[in-house]
Amino acid sequence: MPRFEPFRGLRYDAGRIDLDAVVSPPYDVIGPQLREQLAGRHSANSVHVELPQPDHRLGLDPYQHAARLWSEWQSDGLVQPDAGPCFYAYRMTGTDGRTTNGVIGALGLDEASAGEILPHEQTLPKPASDRLDLLRATRANLSPIWGLSMSKGLTDAFLPEGSPDAHATDDDGVAHALWVLDDATTIDAVRSAVAATPVVVADGHHRYETAHNYRTEQAAGGTEPGVDSVMALVVELDEHELAVGAIHRTLSGLPDGLDLVDAFSSWFDVTRAGDFDERTVGALGTTGALSLVMESGAWLLSPKDGTPEAAGSDLDSSMVALVFAELPEHDLRFWADWHDAVGALGSDQAQAAVLLRPVTVEQIGEWARAGRRMPPKSTFFFPKPRTGMVFRSLDLR
Repeated sequence: MPRFEPFRGLRYDAGRIDLDAVVSPPYDVIGPQLREQLAGRHSANSVHVELPQPDHRLGLDPYQHAARLWSEWQSDGLVQPDAGPCFYAYRMTGTDGRTTNGVIGALGLDEASAGEILPHEQTLPKPASDRLDLLRATRANLSPIWGLSMSKGLTDAFLPEGSPDAHATDDDGVAHALWVLDDATTIDAVRSAVAATPVVVADGHHRYETAHNYRTEQAAGGTEPGVDSVMALVVELDEHELAVGAIHRTLSGLPDGLDLVDAFSSWFDVTRAGDFDERTVGALGTTGALSLVMESGAWLLSPKDGTPEAAGSDLDSSMVALVFAELPEHDLRFWADWHDAVGALGSDQAQAAVLLRPVTVEQIGEWARAGRRMPPKSTFFFPKPRTGMVFRSLDLR
């Protein structure tokens, strides 16, 4: 069964620091321009340790610099430990009023837990050393992975009341609130609820794998308690708690003269939807239609009989991959926002955009229960939890 334990978190001193100035998105959605903006907001913005840069003045590489800052923030009292082990209720409220409620704790990495923690989708290769080098240097989980629990009623075990112990608003207007859960009854209820069913890793696959690798690495010198788990936000797998978006594709590097409409016709019925203009593309984007968009026009894509079977599933990500596999060598990019995908057309970034439909929560549950991994970049969970609401040190007891 999944082991889920409270931990003694470290949090910014709200009396000295405005949380809005120091929280940041997950590292893998931060580009160079956004990093610069975040770093400029506060010298203790979490991006300085989550996505570190070298300190040439002191001759420190990025990871040494992150470790130095992390130590200084603790010594200076900018981040302070809670009194004892806690779970942390975490709520994200979008501008439309929709909420996602989860609970942050330490998710077990030991053999007994690992078999009940299921990957949600296949991952694309990333530099293996980056997150591992950061973990080695800081010995801290700086941001939580995101897990989905199939335990019905988990939310009721921790749903907070009253004012939060910490709160921040991100650049998209999403409100992030955190409550410290330190009473024994709630801790036992959360621990038991999460342990009752498998946990599906929704976001943070690489950080989860890195934590496993670090545990294996440290085991050579004797197992340490702190490395046996990783900080995780666990959310009940329920359509009322989750907002799932599609991840769209763009194609570039294709040879001149290639007929993409004909290429898609092998596996889809292709219907012209209109010209490439704001009205046509806006209608496709807002309705979530599976479609092909180029500067020459836009087309609706309807899977032919036999396409889901050939793809191994009826997921859009699986079916369009059949077409991509038959194309000449090309570059494929992924976009969480259809506006950005379509906006890349006409530049060196994209010759065509393929807009996918979101995966449903029901589909996620079906695949999880079957022990299957979805294709890479099938789902985009939003909003994203902020780095800096709570940290976890591997050395703090």
